[in-house]
Amino acid sequence: MKQRTLAREVSITGNALHTGEAVTLTMKPAPADHGIVFRRIDLSGSPELRPRVDQVTDVVRATTIQSGHAKIHTVEHVLSALSGCGIDNVILEMTASEPPIMDGSAKPYVNMILQGEPVEQDKEREYFTLDAAVSVTRGDSSIIALPCDELKISCTSADNRGIHTQHLSLTIDPDVYMTQVAAARTFTIYEDIEELLKLGKIKGGSLDCAVVIRGDKIISKEPLRFKDEFVRHKILDIIGDIVLLGMPLKAHIIATRPGHAINAELTKALYVKLEERRKGPKKKPRPVTVLPTETSLDIRRILDTIPHRYPFVMVDRIVEFIGQDELVAIKNVTINEPYFMGHFPTNPVMPAVLQLEAMAQAAGIMMLRRSGNVGKTAFFMSADKAKFRKPVRPGDQLIINAKITKIRGDKIAAAECNCTVDGQVVSSAELMFAIVDEGDE
Repeated sequence: MKQRTLAREVSITGNALHTGEAVTLTMKPAPADHGIVFRRIDLSGSPELRPRVDQVTDVVRATTIQSGHAKIHTVEHVLSALSGCGIDNVILEMTASEPPIMDGSAKPYVNMILQGEPVEQDKEREYFTLDAAVSVTRGDSSIIALPCDELKISCTSADNRGIHTQHLSLTIDPDVYMTQVAAARTFTIYEDIEELLKLGKIKGGSLDCAVVIRGDKIISKEPLRFKDEFVRHKILDIIGDIVLLGMPLKAHIIATRPGHAINAELTKALYVKLEERRKGPKKKPRPVTVLPTETSLDIRRILDTIPHRYPFVMVDRIVEFIGQDELVAIKNVTINEPYFMGHFPTNPVMPAVLQLEAMAQAAGIMMLRRSGNVGKTAFFMSADKAKFRKPVRPGDQLIINAKITKIRGDKIAAAECNCTVDGQVVSSAELMFAIVDEGDE
């Protein structure tokens, strides 16, 4: 795919969200390989900033970058629009420190870009295609980026009360971005407004540029543009924040309760991977220590293979390996299990989620036995078609059958698993997990 810029310059004027200043932003064409550059024409010498994650200085309700004395607040909406519309090279001239907020979405910037008439250039666009999982966690927020041959974002947005939980998964291209993402407006919780004002934020905020959530009510000058407008705006912000990587990304980003702070942490982790690739390949991984002739594993060999320890080891023995991608394991369920103290004291039942964990650990052992995966960790990512048919009680022996059904580069795997007791299936699921290097976030 070719790089793109604009055929002509276009301008927009409005007030900034956080500083409240009046500002004019002008998009100007730029040559191939120029990239996106902000230019503060209100400052002496018209200093320029190339948006990069190492310039991030503030992530409270916006992303702020700074180089020397030049600072740009709330870069995410305009960067999101440029990325979503596939614009690689442009100069963004500004008469103040923050782009205008307009209606709180990226739609006005998309309209600018279309007025400027995107044109292809004579250079190919380079992508950073992720080849291994990268994940970050911050409090009750988490993001994982997985290898993918396109940019896909799966996002769950929720507030602390769980009233406005929304989920959406989109494959991002210009058409999807312009029709499904760009118009989603920024939003805030009513109770947060006073604290933001104390922090010197949202000086230009109003119902013209934001949606306010108060309890189970939506306060807005116009109806919601999408029934799930909040999660769509979260996706808009993620797209804008990962532009700070400095190169278009191909990955599947799975985000739970994201915000600018954790978006920046993910972008920093991706930037480390990008720099490692630029410096050349890593040393070859150490060979796996599990001998290929082993047909079973006792608990000592299991503890050599997985990082789990008491009270979270859910596999007692690997009874049999069937080829490279299938095994049979056992978990002896005793009344001494610590979770029976609360689940339930008078009617002990093994929690369904721990049956899932037992299946995930068994499948993970198969992946960790593969060449080069020693010392790594298998992170449980998702469970589909999970079914729990009968309760598992103290004294039962759980027979775990796990079969790897899909592998992507020894990094991502899917498995079909079930648990039986006395020959009867008690639970089953289709699992997905990622193999992550030791020490990686």
